[in-house]
Amino acid sequence: MKHTAIRTILSGIAAAALLLAAAGCGRQAEADAPAGDGSLQKVLDAGQLVVGLDTGYPPIGFVDGSGEIVGFDVDVAREACSRLGVKLVLRHIDWDDKEEELNSGNIDCIWNGMSITPARAETMCLSEPYMKNELIFVVTAGSSAQSLLDLKGARVGVQAGSTTHDALEASAIYGDITAVTFDGIPALMEQLRRGGIDAALIDSIVAYYYLFSSGEQYFVLDDSLAEENCAIGFRKGDRALRDKVQEIISEMKADGTLGEISQKWFGCDITTVR
Repeated sequence: MKHTAIRTILSGIAAAALLLAAAGCGRQAEADAPAGDGSLQKVLDAGQLVVGLDTGYPPIGFVDGSGEIVGFDVDVAREACSRLGVKLVLRHIDWDDKEEELNSGNIDCIWNGMSITPARAETMCLSEPYMKNELIFVVTAGSSAQSLLDLKGARVGVQAGSTTHDALEASAIYGDITAVTFDGIPALMEQLRRGGIDAALIDSIVAYYYLFSSGEQYFVLDDSLAEENCAIGFRKGDRALRDKVQEIISEMKADGTLGEISQKWFGCDITTVR
């Protein structure tokens, strides 16, 4: 049977955008911050920005073969911290505990392609959206599935604690499939490759990466569950730090640095920052 192939990803990704940022630009005085907000100055005084991320989310942030945390977000964060004059500190977090990690002060921001939801917008100070993302079903070349209807009775893998998982649970097909949760995308995709699951529900950007970087052949079903916007999350009162992050994002877009980083990971500039 005929599959929707790589160009399905490309059409979805062409409208998608990835962009992250880290902190403000230059050691400007606290006077730039909202009254009573010392978030920017705290980072400057500490000389570091502690970024929380799930290190099992390629190509956004993941551990490579040498044990180093790498990824698109990591490169953007490192450049942003360089411009700010502080050190980038990467801290792996359990995605289910991300809000606790942030509110406890263990991290300064959540920088991991985090989807914007009403609940997160209520409890965090979010950056402007830097990426659009679709939730899509990926199958192997040997699958005969063409649409959601073909997944009835199938084992569908999804990342635990994600908005992708929430979307699957809320979908009409949920009662007709067996959902299998995984802690990270690499484990999910490995099980798909091995035949441990019949399909994977993942972000289109992740699928885009796997299509172009792996030696396997994957296909995308015609149906998608949702489209999401992604942002960087800061503590609710940390507006000064958030605003500096946004400032650097715009500067990196304007001078071409952001596009260069995107080109490295995706082969083209898929960022939409203005």
